[in-house]
Amino acid sequence: MFLPFFTALREAGLPVSLREYLSFLEGMQAGLVTYDVEGFYYLARTAMVKDERHLDRFDRAFAAAFEGLDEIPADAVMNAVNIPEAWLRKLAEKHLTPEERAEIEALGGFDKLMDTLRQRLQEQQGRHQGGNKWIGTAGTSPFGAYGYNPEGVRIGQHESRHRRAVKVWDKREFRNLDDSVELGTRNIKVALKRLRRWARDGAHQELDLDGTIRATADHGYLDVKTRPERRNAVKVLLFLDVGGSMDDHIRIVEELFSAARAEFKHLEHYYFHNCLYEGVWRDNRRRWDAQTSTWDVLHTYGSDYKCIFVGDASMSPYEIAFPGGANEHWNAEAGQVWLQRARTQWPDHVWINPVPQKYWEYTQSIAMIRDIFEDAMVPMTLEGIDRGMRLMLR
Repeated sequence: MFLPFFTALREAGLPVSLREYLSFLEGMQAGLVTYDVEGFYYLARTAMVKDERHLDRFDRAFAAAFEGLDEIPADAVMNAVNIPEAWLRKLAEKHLTPEERAEIEALGGFDKLMDTLRQRLQEQQGRHQGGNKWIGTAGTSPFGAYGYNPEGVRIGQHESRHRRAVKVWDKREFRNLDDSVELGTRNIKVALKRLRRWARDGAHQELDLDGTIRATADHGYLDVKTRPERRNAVKVLLFLDVGGSMDDHIRIVEELFSAARAEFKHLEHYYFHNCLYEGVWRDNRRRWDAQTSTWDVLHTYGSDYKCIFVGDASMSPYEIAFPGGANEHWNAEAGQVWLQRARTQWPDHVWINPVPQKYWEYTQSIAMIRDIFEDAMVPMTLEGIDRGMRLMLR
């Protein structure tokens, strides 16, 4: 029954042995989990994953092998008809025509939105569905889930639908990018090779062909000469936007990340969400409890680092221009302040945007980021990456 799952794990690159698979089956036979999707997931992960670096691959293989499992209710075997809760929630979603959406007005600014939310939290006494005022579902209020408003705060909704939320009330989890993903093309690596400054270091491990020929001719016998291997001495600091609208670009960003890992010996990376603020992180599983102060990053890496931001720059303009405008937390300083500090610290910088350049003019925040970077924004195409590398070598 679980053999396709075992096969999916092996195909995903997890070093799962037959012994570990049998241990998982023993746990199932012992009844450690019964009709519990979450418990089943953790049992399988505990039995078959021995290295935390493989957790992302396991999650993807598990999702592919058991797609739809979480929609089956625990008592499905005892009830002939039982509609999953997720299906019922879908029925409560608010779907409007473009004309109806145009008639719905925003509250009129970030400060007004936050003040109104505080007031509603104090006044509201119960659950609401529909309507245009209270925090609830399937309405046109600026606060809640599964409805529509051109500018609001998303509360209690698993993922974005219209991408109109100024803030997301619920804490979200993002997975790390996989730097070992197989590239669909070698062209990204070729484009990154533009950013090179060769230097020789390390042990004598590379054949010096010209030196060997000269020494052999001088001595009359084969005299093999070696020299330190040449390496790319360029140091790169990579900031990667994750989560939200960036979920649409995971594959291409992973290819870029993997290519950068292979190309640059001196590469440091950090994650951020939407815009740079006072904290960044290396592990998305610990993004809330193991952040690194952005000030520390600014003071750790010298101005000789080449700085690359990767993100779609698609967000509420408040996230860039206002204190407190961040999507998931209250930021004391505006995002544009931190971006300017980064540009000052690392003069050689570029922003790589996975959104096709022909759509940039339709998003206000992209124009704002582009202005902050003084047009040092390039699309995530081979020509764009090549141009970005040239910009950092000015």
